[in-house]
Amino acid sequence: MKPIWIVDDDESIRWVLEKALARENLATRSFANARDAIAALEHETPQVLVSDIRMPGDSGLDLLQLVKQRHPGLPVIIITAFSDLDSAVAAFQGGAFEYLAKPFDIDKAVELIRRALDESLREASVESGPAETPEILGQAPAMQEVFRAIGRLSQSNVTVLITGESGTGKELVARALHKHSPRAAQPFIALNTAAIPKDLLESELFGHERGAFTGAQATRRGRFEQAENGTLFLDEIGDMPFDLQTRLLRVLSDGHFYRVGGHQPLKANVRVITATHQNLEQRVRDGLFREDLYHRLNVIRLRLPSLRERREDIPILVRHFLVQSAKQLGVEAKRMSDATIAFLQSLDLPGNVRQLENLCNWITVMAPGQTVEVKDLPLELSEGQGSTVPAAEQALPQHHGTVISAPAAAAPDGWLSLLELQAASMLAAGQQEVMDVLGRQFESSLIRTALKFTHGRKNDAAVRLGIGRNTITRKIAELGIDGAKED
Repeated sequence: MKPIWIVDDDESIRWVLEKALARENLATRSFANARDAIAALEHETPQVLVSDIRMPGDSGLDLLQLVKQRHPGLPVIIITAFSDLDSAVAAFQGGAFEYLAKPFDIDKAVELIRRALDESLREASVESGPAETPEILGQAPAMQEVFRAIGRLSQSNVTVLITGESGTGKELVARALHKHSPRAAQPFIALNTAAIPKDLLESELFGHERGAFTGAQATRRGRFEQAENGTLFLDEIGDMPFDLQTRLLRVLSDGHFYRVGGHQPLKANVRVITATHQNLEQRVRDGLFREDLYHRLNVIRLRLPSLRERREDIPILVRHFLVQSAKQLGVEAKRMSDATIAFLQSLDLPGNVRQLENLCNWITVMAPGQTVEVKDLPLELSEGQGSTVPAAEQALPQHHGTVISAPAAAAPDGWLSLLELQAASMLAAGQQEVMDVLGRQFESSLIRTALKFTHGRKNDAAVRLGIGRNTITRKIAELGIDGAKED
């Protein structure tokens, strides 16, 4: 292991740190100014760098800037005075691991250096490992079973039904099944059947001929045609309207379909993978899902574990999401203390991996320091496990398998912050019609919630929402909302 460098023009500070670290069997090398340390960096690098911020000549911030240019993964601890707030802020903006305020407690200083040392060793381990991030992260036994199942299905074209709670990563698994299948070189097309209004879903799936309905000014290829020779992933299949289930069953049965308004049958050479968080057997018993379609889809069932069943994966997931979020925002990745990780592992996190990802996005933007403690977590998360941020599935929009969820009891602007993060993520990914996608999900969530409060009475729900009776009737039809009844 490389030594810890101490850069300070105060000889007594260097001496105290050297003696304290020597008692911990940690090697050190000291410099009286930043210039000598910069010269030494031409030939070697430390494991951790501890530097005073104010020194004759080059400052600690100058040294920090140069280190981050040459060795971005090297943890740098800046020593500063209590009153020097601007310097502390500048240190964090420059990518410092943490700052140490004078006068400091030597034991706390050693503890901080130890944490930086652990981070440095983890960075070195990552850099020496595979360059490509695995498509799905997980070391828990429950996830190993999923990986084994993907391996067994790698040479198969069989239909797969993926089940599991919302936020467990069903689309990621569908993409992995496609990537490791004989169809890997062909298209992978994903469609969330719950996000498309009922009247448009048939056209989305099967396409339409020119003039098939008002506004159909040109022939359009549906998702089955787009996925020809590849894989079609139908998410939230349990929400598919009953009459469209019949058309899907026919395609799966004989491999042919018709565009809307068409008379010429088209052959579909497509592998179908579906997913749902609902209990399809119960929906069959309730008459909401066709039993024959259920058996067609349920050839191979792959159940994804909830995050509660794989708590040991939370540290690697947190690290991955914090790095990804930092890259998107162009900032230094933050780190969670061991106590914070342990706290997260104790929570239920009903939104599963998706909730954890959204939390890491929040932390990257909102947490005050580079090392995140329990007190830095969202208030509703750290005060109690009953309402978490993001809470489980209070539907806001879906985007590439990522749904941002609204907190059940968050601060007034909490859901707006999450909405802004989701919109930014969608725009950064180049998704089109963002306003339409978010607007449909927002309207659907409001109307469904109002109908629950009014026990399905749509006229009463319209009054509660402050919209007209005709408007709510039209929206219920457009959004494919079930459970409404006349007052």
